[in-house]
This record gives sequence, structure tokens and C-alpha cells, in this order.
Amino acid sequence: MPLVNTTEMFKKAYEGGYAIGAFNVNNMEIVQGITEAAKETNSPLILQVSAGARKYANHTYLMKLIEAALVETDLPIAVHLDHGDSFELCKSCIDGGFTSVMIDGSHLPFEENIALTKKVVEYAHAHGVTVEGELGRLAGVEDDINVSVEDSSYTKPEEVEEFVSRTGVDSLAIAIGTSHGAFKFTGEAHLRFDILEEVGRRLPGFPIVLHGASSVIPEYVDMINKFGGSMPGAKGVPEDMLRKAASMAVCKINIDSDLRLAMTAAVRKVFVENPSEFDPRKYLGPARAEIKKLVTNKLINVLGCAGKA
Repeated sequence: MPLVNTTEMFKKAYEGGYAIGAFNVNNMEIVQGITEAAKETNSPLILQVSAGARKYANHTYLMKLIEAALVETDLPIAVHLDHGDSFELCKSCIDGGFTSVMIDGSHLPFEENIALTKKVVEYAHAHGVTVEGELGRLAGVEDDINVSVEDSSYTKPEEVEEFVSRTGVDSLAIAIGTSHGAFKFTGEAHLRFDILEEVGRRLPGFPIVLHGASSVIPEYVDMINKFGGSMPGAKGVPEDMLRKAASMAVCKINIDSDLRLAMTAAVRKVFVENPSEFDPRKYLGPARAEIKKLVTNKLINVLGCAGKA
């Protein structure tokens, strides 16, 4: 099956009350773990590539890995640019075969965000590529993104209709209390479902996206700490909250930190239990298996998209 954009999968997700998993990829083992889980659960899939991932792994290598995944799975897969920060970056990804891009102008004033997003939309739509925009700013650190709590802001529901109508975006990322990284909450986890509900009321049938939505699985945090790591106080978004969001207007849920934690936990475990091991297959293999286990749980129990491919 060829790569697809997100139009049809989001339509089905909205109508079906589930969300599509958007998983960030950086290397072969991550791609394999994610796509093997999707194949076994017959799930539609978005593979996300950040600007940092393109720098690390090279655009061509990543696209060829995803091309291999298409052959191996025969699933509907979209390749999405995560947090594109310029027209030039989005254009490069569109020209390079991506089927979906995000233009993140959330750091700009409202009118400038609209102008930049609209420019990307016009180019992308001319090439059959879907576009995600963003209103509101998430706190946290991920790759080149570093937003303090003081600089973060919730999405203003009264702005969403104008933003969508004037830009022509296909989906909208909103800020309701999630954040990037592995330290999302200092106290009790809390999401502003009232904002999500109001956005859904103002944009009926329109796909909403949640960034910073890893759950920071305690099992992996404990493994990392047990085998020499130091992540005190790491906390993510409870999976029941994500399931609730998926039953509402949210059609795409981004997951990155959980993949990193699963991989790191598995690698640390091998090195501590087998300090003489130096064969990469012996530690990257278990890491791939943990990613597959993690993603399988997400697809079935959190996103609700298993069997929907």
C-alpha cells in the first residue's frame, strides 16, 4: 500500500470515537517496533519525523525505512513532519515525499501564525499533502522545542474558528495541559477537557490533535532508575485521560517520550545485567521488543484504533 495523507483516517477516527497514534521515529528499531505492533493489531498509523530526527538519521534513510515498513505491513501509513517551524522546512519535507506536515506558528502573534500557516497550506494542498496547525503553546522540552511554563498558554476556543477558516488547515493541535518531555506534572495530572469540549462544539467534525501526550509509563521509569538512571519525579498523562480525549474530538495523539523511555529502559537493563555485552543486536533487539509491547498497548487500550486499518 502506498503512503496516505491523514484525510480519510481522521474522518473515520472522528466518526468512530478513536484516535490515530502518531509515533516519532529516529532509527530502524523504533520503526520496526511500531510497525510490527500496528501490523499485528491491524491499526492505521502515523509515523512522525521531527527536524531533529531528520538531522540525526537523514531524510533519505528515514524514508527508505518507512518504505520498507509499507512493504512489510501493507497498512495505511502517513508520514508526518512534527513541529515544522518554517515554510522552507515544510516545503522540503513535502518535496521529499511526506504526506502530512505540521507548521507550528504557535510562538507567533495570531495574525503571523495565520499568514505562515496559510502559506504552508497552499503549497501542501497543491501537492496532496495535509497540514496540521497549532493554537496555544505547550510547555516542556523535546528536540529543539523548549517552552517554559511561564511562556506556555492554553488554546483560546474563541480563536479556533477564525484560524481554521482563514488558514484552511486539515487538523489543529491545541493546548489543554499536556506538555513535551517526561516531566509533565508536578502535582496531580489535570487536563482542560472543558477547552476540548468547547473547541469540538465550535468545530464540529474537525480533527483535533494532542501533543505531549506520552504517559511516561512508571514501569519504564522504574527500570531506568533501577539500572543506573536518574529520573525522579517523571510523570505523564494518565492513559484513561487520553482515552477520554480520543472519544471526543481528538483524532491524533502524539507519542514520543514513551518510546524513548521503553528503549532506554531495555538497553540499560541489558548493560547492567550483562556488562560484557557489546553486540548492538543484543541490546537493540530487546529495545525493539519493548517498543512493540508499548505500542501494542497504546493501539488497543488507549487510542482504540486496533482493527481499524
